[in-house]
Amino acid sequence: MLDRLEIKPLTAPPHATIRVPGSKSITNRALVLAALTCGDVKGRDVKEGCSLDGVLQSEDTEIMAAALQQLGFRLHINWTQQHIFVEPRNAERVIPVSSASLFLANSGTSMRFLTALVALGEGRYRLDGIERMRERPIQDLLESLHQLGVKAHTEFNNGCPPVIVDANGLSGGDIQIRANTSSQFLSGLLMAAPFAQKDTTIEVDGIMVSQPYVCMTVAMMRQFGLIVDNEGPTHFRIPAPQQGSVFRDGGFFYYGIEPDASSASYFMAAAAVTLGKVCIPGLHQGSLQGDVQFAGLLARMGCQITWDYGPDTTVRGAPLHGIDVEMNDISDTVMTLAAVACFAEGPTTIRNVAHIRHKETDRLAALATELRRVGAEVDEFADGLKITPRPLHGAEIETYNDHRMAMSMALIGLKVPGIIIKNPDCVAKTYPRFWEDLEKLRTPNFSLD
Repeated sequence: MLDRLEIKPLTAPPHATIRVPGSKSITNRALVLAALTCGDVKGRDVKEGCSLDGVLQSEDTEIMAAALQQLGFRLHINWTQQHIFVEPRNAERVIPVSSASLFLANSGTSMRFLTALVALGEGRYRLDGIERMRERPIQDLLESLHQLGVKAHTEFNNGCPPVIVDANGLSGGDIQIRANTSSQFLSGLLMAAPFAQKDTTIEVDGIMVSQPYVCMTVAMMRQFGLIVDNEGPTHFRIPAPQQGSVFRDGGFFYYGIEPDASSASYFMAAAAVTLGKVCIPGLHQGSLQGDVQFAGLLARMGCQITWDYGPDTTVRGAPLHGIDVEMNDISDTVMTLAAVACFAEGPTTIRNVAHIRHKETDRLAALATELRRVGAEVDEFADGLKITPRPLHGAEIETYNDHRMAMSMALIGLKVPGIIIKNPDCVAKTYPRFWEDLEKLRTPNFSLD
């Protein structure tokens, strides 16, 4: 366990290929969909099931996999080989066990998806996490579950975990959901709805944040053979009950996980701020992940982006200029862009991301504090930041136990001496080998030409 890690500036622009690990968002969705769509075996060959390859091993995915096992789903996990095999469940019930107490640490994805998932069960389920998780709102999801006939409440009646779900299956029906705090509320409901007792219609009430993640959920549901009808981005109809066509008559289903676009953003940004060249294999313009759009923001700031047919993404750094950008759709990369903005000519303004105040930490406040600590001028407002570059200097960086804080602020250390990241091990939440991969920028593995 490291208490502090000093980031040494690069002595030359990097010319590197970095293979980032699998997508956390896709891995956790694939785990849920594989568990739900592998129906009752009833004497079938257990070789049937779903093979997930390229899965991410991280704190969040380990939490999700362990919770599914605790709920009675049969997962065969080989993290070393980046592989998980999900057997068909051997119970007629959608959720094999009738009670469970799940500790989900600070995995928001697990908390939101599993709250919707256990509503398909028959019995009582409790979901809890660390102190920060107990501050993260979930009431909007519970109110939508109430409309589907589920008895669910927060243990302390404050709208935040721990959550108690007294489940007797989802009835289905017409519901509304608010998704202005997290799109994961909607994604969790969408993945559970095909296993309700009757059809479900979902209408989004008001503004929806991080819409590309909902598009990812719908696309993956269809890949797993589930039917989702949607009229625009805010209205969905899900027939029920379903099983998933890829498993309807038994069989084996292979599903490959894309590289994580949010993790890739740090290495794209490294190329931008150091005038280097970094290639990310396996990540392409047609990715399921909205965060691949981060490359386009770097292009607006002056970088050269190449989308190869491999498929690969290559970023070549260039002198940067500030931009004014709305980042609601790709808010997990706000912190990456904020670090890049410190090296641009002119200010950068990031707008419409108020919801990231409810992440692992209040990310807008944390960014403003730490960027000022290294010398940047930062104006913080309700839904964003304006970053005006100033001469930077070394400092010890608080990470607030937020993996993205650690990884984004480390980018400044590639150019500025004396940057020390406190609690660097927090990157294990989504990218355990991040520091090892960052060091690869010092060892070129292909030429600039």
